Amino acid sequence: MSVLDIPELALVALVGVSGSGKSTFAGRHFAPSQVLSSDAFRAMVADDENDQSASADAFDALHYVAAKRLRAGRLTVVDATNLQPHARAALVRVAREHDVLPVAIVLDVPEALAWERTEARSDRTFGRQVLARMSRDLRRGYGQLAREGFRKVHVLRGTDEIDRAEIRYERMFNDRRELTGPFDIVGDVHGCRAELETLLLRLGWRLHHDEAGRAVDATHPSGRTAVFVGDLVDRGPDSPGVLRLVMGMVAAGHALCVPGNHEQKLLRKLRGRNVKVAHGLAETLDQLAAEPAEFTAEVATFVDGLVSHYLLDGGRLVVAHAGLKEEYQGRASGRVRAFALYGETTGETDEYGLPVRYPWAREYRGAATVVYGHTPTPEPEWINNTICIDTGCVFGGRLTALRYPERELVSVPAEREWYAPVRPLVAAPSRPDAVLELTDVTGRRHVEHTYGSLTVPAENAAAALEVMSRFAVDPRWLAWLPPTMAPCSTSRVDGYLEHPTEAFADYRAAGVDRVVCEEKHMGSRAVVLVCREPDGGPFGPGGGIVHTRTGRPFFGGPLDTELLDRVRAAVTAAGLWAELETDWLLLDCELLPWSAKAGGLIREQYAGVGAAGRAALPATLAAVDAAAARGLDVTALRDRTARRLDDVLAYTSAYRAYVGPTDGLRGVTLAPFAVLAGGSAGYADRDHGWHLAQADRLCAADPEFFTPTRRQVVDLGDADAVQAATRWWLELTEAGGEGMVVKPYAGPAARSERGSLLQPGIKCRGREYLRIIYGPGYTEPAELAALRKRSLGRKRGMALREHGLGLAALDALVDGAPLWRRHELVFAILACESEPVDPRL
Repeated sequence: MSVLDIPELALVALVGVSGSGKSTFAGRHFAPSQVLSSDAFRAMVADDENDQSASADAFDALHYVAAKRLRAGRLTVVDATNLQPHARAALVRVAREHDVLPVAIVLDVPEALAWERTEARSDRTFGRQVLARMSRDLRRGYGQLAREGFRKVHVLRGTDEIDRAEIRYERMFNDRRELTGPFDIVGDVHGCRAELETLLLRLGWRLHHDEAGRAVDATHPSGRTAVFVGDLVDRGPDSPGVLRLVMGMVAAGHALCVPGNHEQKLLRKLRGRNVKVAHGLAETLDQLAAEPAEFTAEVATFVDGLVSHYLLDGGRLVVAHAGLKEEYQGRASGRVRAFALYGETTGETDEYGLPVRYPWAREYRGAATVVYGHTPTPEPEWINNTICIDTGCVFGGRLTALRYPERELVSVPAEREWYAPVRPLVAAPSRPDAVLELTDVTGRRHVEHTYGSLTVPAENAAAALEVMSRFAVDPRWLAWLPPTMAPCSTSRVDGYLEHPTEAFADYRAAGVDRVVCEEKHMGSRAVVLVCREPDGGPFGPGGGIVHTRTGRPFFGGPLDTELLDRVRAAVTAAGLWAELETDWLLLDCELLPWSAKAGGLIREQYAGVGAAGRAALPATLAAVDAAAARGLDVTALRDRTARRLDDVLAYTSAYRAYVGPTDGLRGVTLAPFAVLAGGSAGYADRDHGWHLAQADRLCAADPEFFTPTRRQVVDLGDADAVQAATRWWLELTEAGGEGMVVKPYAGPAARSERGSLLQPGIKCRGREYLRIIYGPGYTEPAELAALRKRSLGRKRGMALREHGLGLAALDALVDGAPLWRRHELVFAILACESEPVDPRL
């Protein structure tokens, strides 16, 4: 039996004369979808698979389809004679263009047998001399295949060898998708052995030493795997020590390592190649000269065996020295290896004479997280699901590791500047912090932040750009947008679509044992950023801003200024400026009544429905009664009409409960329920008891303008407390209240036991209020049964994504991040609002 090893992703060219059995071989060993037959393509373009005049068009189409398959990462087999060098060259070119390995499988059968098979086919009309010429071409081509670029050549001679052949698929050396981690990915070490050992210890690794006291291995009690991004050598004080430790860890199966450009240059030097001894190579060579020759040989063997990049964790993680574009991941070619080692340059040089790197990460849209080094940066920064963790340890910076999948960065400072950088490690900013660029927010983008990541589709970005550019407040003041709020699971309690039982169960299932139930104010969400001084603050001209949940000015004009003055005065009276040591505060509030902001909406969308129902249904009921008086049996119709009238009256009462007279700010109240940030501090990690206590102080300072938020703190393990909170909700909603919001008591940034963010709040709306949302008659059994099939997954996912972005925006605000970074996060929240989610949820 002949075993043919071929890569899982390859372009396989079958080579053989007519009648050699190529199609039979392909049908036996490959799926029909994997095989591209030249005969089939001739039939496709000319309706005749033997029409040789159509061969050019047929192969043009075949190469096009092959390219599409290879781009998608699918094995492709070309069933054609492939006897001419130019035909094979075209296939090698297609393979190289898509960075896959070309493989040739030659089927060599006796010419007499091939002619016998050809004669038996009625669709083959050429003469024996043609087959003889094919055989000569086949013999001449044997020795050329490897030189033509085929990475593997398998020759099967005779029918027995062909029949007994077996295909065995090889995984690419870079394909380690079965390794799921967890990983500690270490940035460029550059000979800084002491810092590497310190970093490993900080990460929880245990070092193992040889009899000379040198670190030669490391293990982690939790079974983590280290991954080194290359550039272990050059410039630093102990490249051999770094190599000894990393080589030991790799040999023991405790680490993986990809090569850096410095290892490649060292290898060429050790192999006797003529290389320029610069950029720290001299230091490494001097250090290796003091080591035994056997060690230097081991180093050369180790470096020579390193793979350009690794595909890990089911394809969700890619590690390469200089990074890797999506189309190169999991591929193998000189081009892929060159990009992984050196990245891509623009062809220009900077003022220091160094090549200008092409910013490939800003265009990256891949699903896999790419972790790399190569270009030192003062701070690691997530850009479109990629991160560079070379923080210039050898230049006096830090040695950094990324813990994956936690996405936690851990670093240790350099003991000293071991090598003076040509370019300063902390470079001048490429643009002022306050400058925004359209490319920051347009197109399909991947946004990484501390709490997660998400992809913003291009169409969502376009919708957000329309709002931001035409209607939103000055971006300098737009620090945060509130996330959408997920409803509780659908209730099975008779007559209810939402009920506290499910809200409590949702958090209990997430491992939360204590919640706060806050009265849900039926008004308009208002975000208030107020400064201590009315004439100017750190965000630009003016003393603050009041905006809606989509970033638009709340009222616009003097009324917003008057509202800010009332808030500023209350904050001053409550003593919060001094206590929180800040000159500004960001508050999350609800402005009441609903009609103050949504009067037009109420008149156009709700009042019209109520007025029509109240006018039409009594008349209908009178007509039905008249019909009954004449002896007609209209009992069922009358009952249904009476119920519809009752529903319309209940619907009218529901929306009227949130309508009140206002004149300017007269009749308007503000209900604050969270103090999000101030000065250099964020308060998302404070519990809701703290947030509501600050809100209560504002209410006490100006009780005419501020409305308190009623609440119940509930221990979910206390059945009496749960029942009491349920009764409170029933009383609240039966009295005309909208309902309540259940929140983890631990605060807005609360996490589950597994470390994931919790829903910041779950709304539980009252039975009568939901008439406004789902229509007057939604409580009819048939309608309620249909509504109970509503899907909440997308809404809940969107709420969590927006919440994570909001927390990241708050962190960026208090950390003094550049405006473009803050705006990127807020913009992404607004873009999420374009997701096709049922607005009634």
